[in-house]
Amino acid sequence: MSNLHRIAGNILGKFNAFKGSRPAMDNGKILIVRGFIPDTINIEKEADEIFDDIIKSFDGEEIDVVSDEAGNLINRMDEQVRSSVSVNATTDPNGVLRLVKDFEARGITVKYRMFTMPGAGAFIVAWKDTNNAGPCFIEVTVSGYE
Repeated sequence: MSNLHRIAGNILGKFNAFKGSRPAMDNGKILIVRGFIPDTINIEKEADEIFDDIIKSFDGEEIDVVSDEAGNLINRMDEQVRSSVSVNATTDPNGVLRLVKDFEARGITVKYRMFTMPGAGAFIVAWKDTNNAGPCFIEVTVSGYE
């Protein structure tokens, strides 16, 4: 098991979302895993505490998504994705905020965190219907330092 797999597995485990999760990309440099959280979770009340626990468990440091450090991590993640697939768009470090606004306009609550840890950087996003109905989805992106 690679370090990226271990990190993603631990993050998904904190949400009890490992079962049924599937990698969207796994090229050895970056791992993107999508899944759903089967337990009833109130995303507004519980996600932040779980995110805090995750960051602490990895001896990580949270990154403000509107910062040079976040831009650098997003650019690195983009390069790692582009090393495996062709992408016909430019890198958009501000895309996270646009994504959140788009989800919220559709009645979806979104919680996310970006952080660094020894040897890797990660971005976690969870989303669920604003009325707290239905499943909560999660995506974990883990980028190894090259």
